[in-house]
Amino acid sequence: MVTEGRARFELDGEHVDAPAGTYVFVRPSVRRTAFAEEPGTTVLAVGGVPGKAFEPGGWELWGPVRPLYQAGDYAQAADRARELVEEHPGYPMLLFNLACCESLAGRKEDALEHLRAAIEQSERARTYAKDDSDFDPIRDEPAFVELVG
Repeated sequence: MVTEGRARFELDGEHVDAPAGTYVFVRPSVRRTAFAEEPGTTVLAVGGVPGKAFEPGGWELWGPVRPLYQAGDYAQAADRARELVEEHPGYPMLLFNLACCESLAGRKEDALEHLRAAIEQSERARTYAKDDSDFDPIRDEPAFVELVG
């Protein structure tokens, strides 16, 4: 739900404009992201899996690093993400995103180390890594194959 401002959602590649007061329902299988289109935009996101406790991922911490990643500045994105991981070590998807940036920046050993740590904290990381093109530079590494299967 957009409570203030205006957001743009991407739902499996489809763009949805959402001014304040808009509710957007997204099925679990849909790949999604949201962008504030006005200063002060606030989005309330609610979700979960019946019978399963919430597992924090750290995506909200990744937000300030995302523009570096999108611009292709993977080394700087990795450096900033590493700082965030040190400040907030309990977020598996933050570790996962760090590993993605390190893979793209040519930091093979660091990428494998952080992907391993992400998988240790959450099996979702293993599932995501299987098809994530950010790992193409290290996909044939024996350690990657061992981690992801």
